[in-house]
Amino acid sequence: MELFKIVTDKNELKKRCQEVEMPLDEETKTLLLKMIDYLKKSQDDEIAKKYDIRPGVGLAANQIGINKRFLAVYIIDDKGNEIKYGLVNPVITAYSVQESYISNGEGCLSVKEDVPGYVYRHAKITVRAYDVIEDKIITIKAKGFLSIVLQHEIDHLNGLLYTDRINKDNPFIEKEDAIAL
Repeated sequence: MELFKIVTDKNELKKRCQEVEMPLDEETKTLLLKMIDYLKKSQDDEIAKKYDIRPGVGLAANQIGINKRFLAVYIIDDKGNEIKYGLVNPVITAYSVQESYISNGEGCLSVKEDVPGYVYRHAKITVRAYDVIEDKIITIKAKGFLSIVLQHEIDHLNGLLYTDRINKDNPFIEKEDAIAL
């Protein structure tokens, strides 16, 4: 398992990442697969404790010190299915007006302290990107938790942290019609 040093310097994370040249090189493909593996293993309590790593479901390239537009996602859905992506140059091509949020707040591997508050995001999104697992350009129609994870990681590539999206004056303001997850 590759252990990554997670970037926590907010100034470094505020930089917009650069597009990745295609076709994708083998080094980046391998790195993305290692990022997915890292996320999967970080969710195993024994491994996380052994290596002193925090569990994560998403990881953007700039969180490991690479200023490029790629990210990894690894989650287990409600039915126990693995959902994993290694996305290059992801773009949100469509989104719902309706918003959603995680009721107990978002977290981030790059933000060590808990920052309380609701982070409102689009309830549904469509993302287009090259995926290293499928080895082709794919379209993802996401809702619920996956939608939030993808938006969180794409925000990283755009130089945004989830803390930037929390209402500073009223962090727990409840928006009408937003879906709590």
